[in-house]
Amino acid sequence: MRKTTRIIIICMAALAVVMIVQSATAQGKIEGVWKATEASMSGPNGFKNTNLQPNLFIFTKKHFSTVAVTGDKPRPVQPLEKATDAQKAAAWEGFEAWAGTYEVKGTTLTTHDAIAKDPADMQPGCFGSFDFKFEGNTLILILKAEETGPLPNPITYKLVRVE
Repeated sequence: MRKTTRIIIICMAALAVVMIVQSATAQGKIEGVWKATEASMSGPNGFKNTNLQPNLFIFTKKHFSTVAVTGDKPRPVQPLEKATDAQKAAAWEGFEAWAGTYEVKGTTLTTHDAIAKDPADMQPGCFGSFDFKFEGNTLILILKAEETGPLPNPITYKLVRVE
């Protein structure tokens, strides 16, 4: 084996070890309970919401769970026995939930829903692909692709650690 080939193989092996260690370190930093403080999207239908309603993002070693009241206003309290069908539907629409497994490779976090409010999200092959980075105590998640392909206008979430 030529010296150059050996050097290339050694460098590739070292790079693989570094990437595995970095992924494990990043995954360890993600573990915990987070709260989104901002959500934004660029493009023609873009938005920036800094008045997020209650939400939690929970990451264990291999699993995640996300629950969130969507929108920028609290959902109205509707006693079920007095609520109309339209009011019940409106209350349900303002809530999202997902749980399943995730994996980290480099600076990409990929989620696979096992349970979701929307049954379509639980179909085989469904996933969410996020770029992520840490800025101090803030975790930035950028939803860049789903099973249907890349998002033309990625959604960015800023999260702070709760636990």
